[in-house]
Amino acid sequence: MLLTFDNVSSYYGATRILRDFSFDMEKGQCLCVLGRNGVGKTTLMRTIMGLTDRSTGAIRINGEAIEAKAPYQRAGYGIGYVPQGRGILADFTVRENILLGTFARKDKASEIPEICLRVFPYLRDNLERRAGLLSGGQKQQLAIARALAVGPQVLLLDEPTEGIQPNIVHEIGEILRMLNKELGISLILTEQHIKVARKLGDAFLMVDNGRVVARGAISEMTDALVEKHMTI
Repeated sequence: MLLTFDNVSSYYGATRILRDFSFDMEKGQCLCVLGRNGVGKTTLMRTIMGLTDRSTGAIRINGEAIEAKAPYQRAGYGIGYVPQGRGILADFTVRENILLGTFARKDKASEIPEICLRVFPYLRDNLERRAGLLSGGQKQQLAIARALAVGPQVLLLDEPTEGIQPNIVHEIGEILRMLNKELGISLILTEQHIKVARKLGDAFLMVDNGRVVARGAISEMTDALVEKHMTI
């Protein structure tokens, strides 16, 4: 298995957000994590990266335990992260933002990897543009390019289509499909758009109150299951 969670609980201060959370993920999959707002989806992503206050249980990547590793060390295992809100540094240029992703590369390469610019031609043509001037969709492209600069075997994307115009949602979806199906980069994405999840996903986790309440192949994600765990 590429990634395994075994009875993981994760905390902010004394508050437990993830509760005995277990799943595994095969290499090459696109795993969609679904559920209402506030149920622990973002905390799952931050737990994978080691960004919560503490966690218990076992986290393994390619069979190797990483639960005691610092965030920068986890990135060195080939985990790229696109956080909710994108985390773009507005005063940095496009080039500088992408180069931040290279710091965790095992090969210590300090140039922008070609894949970042091949996938996002707009960024290639605007490397010296200040990132704060980009549109929402362009910032999301930049956030994905920065994560790709890590040289990831798995990309974590927290609400990658949030706040983006419908035509750009389609474009981002096609890019993610290409990264997953053509380049073989595994994806874990949290998503509110059911259509996006069904189009991109191979498998799903449904989360409620910090626990996995359903899982399976994306074809098993029924309308009844969505209504039960995602409608307000």
